[in-house]
Amino acid sequence: MAEDAFRKGDKVEWNSHGSTAEGEVVEKITSDTEAAGRTVRASEEDPQYRVRSDKSGKDAIHKPAALRRKGESS
Repeated sequence: MAEDAFRKGDKVEWNSHGSTAEGEVVEKITSDTEAAGRTVRASEEDPQYRVRSDKSGKDAIHKPAALRRKGESS
């Protein structure tokens, strides 16, 4: 497993509109699909992650490079 890989249930944070958002990994996406209101292009080699915001409860899709395990520095 790659070091930047996340698993369902991992607590993560990401930059969002000038601040830091926090949430939880809901799903690893490894094929093209519709998610969070848009078309997501993903593969086993280039996955994306569906995360749920703790603040809003809404889902967002992010590439692994945009996510950090909660508490890790950027």
